[in-house]
Amino acid sequence: MDTKFDELLEFPTFQTFKIMGVAHDDLPTQVIGRLQELAPGDYSPSVRPSSKGTYHSLSISVKVTSKAHMESIYTELSKLELVRVVL
Repeated sequence: MDTKFDELLEFPTFQTFKIMGVAHDDLPTQVIGRLQELAPGDYSPSVRPSSKGTYHSLSISVKVTSKAHMESIYTELSKLELVRVVL
């Protein structure tokens, strides 16, 4: 992943990640579990269902320490089975 996060942001900073995935009770648990491995913290995501209820959108603020750290969070969250998109 070759991003320009280091040119646009000053680290450390808090970044809000938006995760869209399958509407399943385990989605928030899986996302928080992976985040605890990458950036330990006290997370309480906001969860919003899609209009048809097929998908859920999670918003989570995470303290990131570098460009590489931010890229690894995007990459690792994208690997979760229930996750469809990470913004």
